[in-house]
Amino acid sequence: MKSRIYRNPVGVSRFTGLLLILPFIIGAILFIIYPFVCSFIVGLKDGSGDLGFDNYKNIMSDSNYRQTAAVTFKYTAFLVPLKLAVSLLVALLLNCELKGIGIFRTAFYIPSILGSNLAVIIMWQYLFTSNGLVNQLLGVIGIAPVGWYGDPDKAIFIIVLLRLWEFGSTMVIFLAALRDIPNELYYAAKVDGCGSIKAFFHITLPQLKNIIFINLVLQTIAAMQEFNAPYMITGGGPLGSTRTIGMYIYDEMFRYGDEGTANAVSWLLFTLIGAVVILLYRFTEKLRRD
Repeated sequence: MKSRIYRNPVGVSRFTGLLLILPFIIGAILFIIYPFVCSFIVGLKDGSGDLGFDNYKNIMSDSNYRQTAAVTFKYTAFLVPLKLAVSLLVALLLNCELKGIGIFRTAFYIPSILGSNLAVIIMWQYLFTSNGLVNQLLGVIGIAPVGWYGDPDKAIFIIVLLRLWEFGSTMVIFLAALRDIPNELYYAAKVDGCGSIKAFFHITLPQLKNIIFINLVLQTIAAMQEFNAPYMITGGGPLGSTRTIGMYIYDEMFRYGDEGTANAVSWLLFTLIGAVVILLYRFTEKLRRD
């Protein structure tokens, strides 16, 4: 079999390809690489402008930073498993061909589009006030009103519930993966006498293991960068119980004007996210291969 020889078209320079991707290269340098490097350099500058790791030492010894890191990990640990479970459950319910099912799929996806806009925040604040709808419903079943905004142990769940409500994007990914599972597998399992529950654990979950990992990583990264919801709903209170690392960076940069500390914390957050993703990859590697 003769090998195919590539011939350059007449009038086309060998640098044409490079010229076509040049806008992307320039954009990447100006808007990704340059800010990335500048942020690292600024993070090394202390108050006197000298370069060093004093900012990082001060941050690690700051009790406020340790508290925000603990809040961020706590928030992530609560939100991500719940969001994956709810998203998968709803995706399973919507993975059927019924009349008007597209309306339900759209309705469940809409909260993800709304995000933490002002209308949603006002609604959420009203729901959890002392006389809000949640406490009114609790009163109907005989449970005393809960001080959601005044209790440090409960305030974080307001943010978790808001983000849990916005499960649409994760649900869509699961739904697309479910629709790619061959129906022949379920038919064969049914012939062998396998019920719905066994089929879920022996067919559905194994087929979704890579998609579950992708959603796990994406949602973990998003949760560890959380800023909007706690900033707009609780302001980080009470007693810093909902103050995340993202809010710490914002305060250092825009409230105290400390660019060095803000950029240093940003790099610490970047490092933490990278470490968590690597750990997730290592811990789930065997499960994804089996």
